[in-house]
Amino acid sequence: MTKICIVPKVEGTGGMASFRLKFESGLRVRGIEITHKLEDKADAVLVIAGTRFLLDLSRARRQGIRIVQRLDGINWVHRVKWSGARYTVRAVYGNALLALIRDRFADRVVYQSQFIRQWWQDWYGTAKAPSTVIHNGIDLNAYTQNGEHERPAAKYRMLLLEGSLARGLNSGLFHAVSVAQKLSAKFPMEVVVAGTVDEATQNKILSKSSAAEKLSVKFLGTVPRTEVPKLARSSHLMYCAEVNPPCPNSVIESLACGLPVIGFDTGSLKELVGENAGVIVPYGADPWKLETPDIATLAASAERVLEDQDSFRAAARRRAEERFGLDAMVEAYLKALLG
Repeated sequence: MTKICIVPKVEGTGGMASFRLKFESGLRVRGIEITHKLEDKADAVLVIAGTRFLLDLSRARRQGIRIVQRLDGINWVHRVKWSGARYTVRAVYGNALLALIRDRFADRVVYQSQFIRQWWQDWYGTAKAPSTVIHNGIDLNAYTQNGEHERPAAKYRMLLLEGSLARGLNSGLFHAVSVAQKLSAKFPMEVVVAGTVDEATQNKILSKSSAAEKLSVKFLGTVPRTEVPKLARSSHLMYCAEVNPPCPNSVIESLACGLPVIGFDTGSLKELVGENAGVIVPYGADPWKLETPDIATLAASAERVLEDQDSFRAAARRRAEERFGLDAMVEAYLKALLG
């Protein structure tokens, strides 16, 4: 029986953990055995970003086991915004570890988007190992536009669906509220934030939005993965709050649930959303310096999404079906892992 080692065994609700669970589900359906121990004999190793067990990784490579590294984006916010010593140390260490594995251990490199590949090549040069781009996939039967929802009829709901928007990662959250404030001049708006947001940021956001008569903000905290489809179906548009997003699962999940996506043209966002599944507008400033984007243009463009929900929702689901099926993702990874 074919066996694949997946390290590290990422837990939680974030993107890496979500990918691991979906990928392992696809492997089991195909009768492929899974291990999370590098000392186990396996046909191939998939490193989700990085691992600190470099000696074990080196041993596996000497044994002729193919090592594939799946790369996300590069930590960068600490370069332009102080977010505390702990965050900065972890960011710098993380980048160094990922680059070391890419250059010294990986036999194949999988980038999650074209943007990520170009980013790594610009900052760290072209990898020595062959590389490919594989977008994240989604179970289109679990994440669907059909099903239970609580979409409000008296107001329009903007959903932010992120793992963390705390401290140094909170810039996009303030931009989202600014976009909603602009929209509230014509439409009653509600911003619903699913993800970790520190108390200080919450207080700033609530004080910022309290002056707007037709705008409210709700913080849900971390939402269980099983509740995401209903939450997406219960919204009118999704705002991608991450600046320079590498390949956010939240965007793909929203599209699969028929939820149009709005945001600024940074990172992989336009690569994922395309032309008709939402509106993506130029940032209007330098995103790498976390400058304030062109809020007015995005708000004006987002009006079309609110006014033509049926067309945009259908296009969002169609985009997911055409580009982000789980089976296609699993098969692409198996090709990289097993040849």
